[in-house]
Amino acid sequence: MVSQNDRLCPCDSGREYDRCCGPYLAGIQKAPTAELLMRSRYTAYVEGNEDYLSETWHSDFRPDTIEAVGGEKWLGLKVRRIEAGGPEDSEGEVEFVARFKIDGKGHRLHEISRFVRLGSCWLYTSGELIQDSKR
Repeated sequence: MVSQNDRLCPCDSGREYDRCCGPYLAGIQKAPTAELLMRSRYTAYVEGNEDYLSETWHSDFRPDTIEAVGGEKWLGLKVRRIEAGGPEDSEGEVEFVARFKIDGKGHRLHEISRFVRLGSCWLYTSGELIQDSKR
């Protein structure tokens, strides 16, 4: 039997949850890169963890409410491109595609997310939605 600690992380990294996004969502560690913050934010959406999403959203860009947490069934994440966003960078971008279903209908969220690092803390600022020609 697989314990909760041994389950694979929803961010599709292939790593165990407790060795991937789990420590970030539990507040034990801060994500050291923009990519890891993006992956942990995806996991927060999967888990419906609005507090984590709010905490990791730069206050200058954070909406009053987070409307996307609710009726989605998240199916997978594919990181397409990473630009900067390392431990020594001050900004970064991560392009990704997240698949999900609402009421049984499949959807894709293709976004270029932007991040800034304040001290040792990465924060999400904004995202540019990309319209895919193929679905």
